Amino acid sequence: MKRITKLTKQPVAAMFILSLLMSVSTAGADEVEKAVDYRQGLMNVYNWNMKAMSNMMKGKVPYDQKTFAAHANDLAAASALSLLPGFPEDSESEESDALPEIWMEFDDFEAKYKALGEAASNLSRTAADGEKGAIGEALKKTGKACKACHKKYKN
Repeated sequence: MKRITKLTKQPVAAMFILSLLMSVSTAGADEVEKAVDYRQGLMNVYNWNMKAMSNMMKGKVPYDQKTFAAHANDLAAASALSLLPGFPEDSESEESDALPEIWMEFDDFEAKYKALGEAASNLSRTAADGEKGAIGEALKKTGKACKACHKKYKN
């Protein structure tokens, strides 16, 4: 049986430590990937509902107040979720449309996200009332809240 000498123990220990460090960084990278998936998924929910409502207001599809109100409710519910955990500091990448300004001006980004939530909530309440003109105005305000973030923080 071969004896493990002091010289062979050091490389084995180094390899063990290196493998631990690599698994930790992989776990960290996996968490960042999950955060990016979360934020992109939530953005898809916003897009799905905004597009459906916009298409109704533009006459691309028939306007149906109940369907519109359902989309407005879904948008309000989604915008009530916290999107901010989807933007950990180490999640900037070439695969994302998020600009570095998000992390440099995170307080402003957070304020703009809060404004989206308020606009979406107002849209949901207005859509429940059913007056199409007021609904259109509330939709425009919600769209502007979306664009305020995209204009400054999206590539």
